[in-house]
Amino acid sequence: MRTATSVGLLTGGGDRPYAFGLAMALTSKGMVVDFIGSDELDHPTLRANPKLNFLNLRGSQDSGASLLGKVSRILRYYARLIHYVSLCRPSVLHILWNNKFEHFDRTLLMLYYKLVGKRVVLTAHNINAGQRDSRDSALNRLTLRIQYRLADHIFVHTDRMKTQLVQDFRLGERDVSVIPFGINNSVPRTDLTAEAARRRLGIGRHDRTMLFFGNIGPYKGLQFLVAAFHRLAARAPDYRLLIVGQPMKGHEAYFNDIQHEIASSESQARVIQRSAFIPDDETELYFKAADLLVLPYTEVFQSGVLILGYSFGVPAVATDVGSFRDDVVEGETGFLCRPRDPIDLATTIERYFRSDLFSAADRCRTAIRDYARARYSWETVSTATCRVYKELTSSR
Repeated sequence: MRTATSVGLLTGGGDRPYAFGLAMALTSKGMVVDFIGSDELDHPTLRANPKLNFLNLRGSQDSGASLLGKVSRILRYYARLIHYVSLCRPSVLHILWNNKFEHFDRTLLMLYYKLVGKRVVLTAHNINAGQRDSRDSALNRLTLRIQYRLADHIFVHTDRMKTQLVQDFRLGERDVSVIPFGINNSVPRTDLTAEAARRRLGIGRHDRTMLFFGNIGPYKGLQFLVAAFHRLAARAPDYRLLIVGQPMKGHEAYFNDIQHEIASSESQARVIQRSAFIPDDETELYFKAADLLVLPYTEVFQSGVLILGYSFGVPAVATDVGSFRDDVVEGETGFLCRPRDPIDLATTIERYFRSDLFSAADRCRTAIRDYARARYSWETVSTATCRVYKELTSSR
């Protein structure tokens, strides 16, 4: 009797939407999955899946722990991970994210995986996040090159990412596959209506409401959206801006500068902020209250926030960077504008509110949700992923 293909899914302990979606899709294909998780990723649906073995090797990631506590728990995690790999059944390990010590993960840990005979698949959500975040270095590029070269296969989310990976790190075209960024299916959908969501947030029924959602750092370009909003608010009293997310570690000064800019503006009262991590069961509140998702990024490879917005049927105005030109269909799912240009951003937002995307919102939102289900389905992701797993195991 032929046994099912098995894989060890190394999540890095975070990014629940992607890890959850991929794991559930793989098991629906008959795969047996060892899910290497954490307290943050634990979920009854995963525990109840007969083809999924949830291994909480990471445990708590509470940021309030002492330094000694943090060091102790990360060392315990690495010891558990190394022990797991030495004994585990799966011959394929799939890395979704590296762990805390990225340089170690990219080099010595990768070498260990190979020495014990594992095939390693890597999902590169970002080709070089250090370059994006203006903290690139020779060591960063070297360790990235080592990890990319040691991986047996790499998944990326756009053709542009594949081109950059192949050219910058001199990889073979056949070693890299493009798969969509799977739609977020870990966020609950309830019967909450748009009207009820807006009432809970104190937003008027006819207010024109824009949403910025996600972690806040310099490459997200929030300062340009704030400047654009000031221009819009000076022209009309019914604009509202929702800023929902927490500052990225190390970029608190950037966030504080934005807070000062908002506080010193006459339109301060029209800005609603939630500066915190947003759990899955609260996410729909903000997307259902919004007329428009705005992504004013200065650099990006791809954006899970855009796809999350599409899953709620929310149109987007995004800057023309990264893969946004491939993902935003002008006039059908949103509009593009120039990066780092608050005047053009404000003009494009006004264009949206004059378009059918806004005036015929019910029809257009249904079309956007259908577009998202077709383009970013986990069925497509898991089919391509399983094919690579089987090719690697059959070629041993």
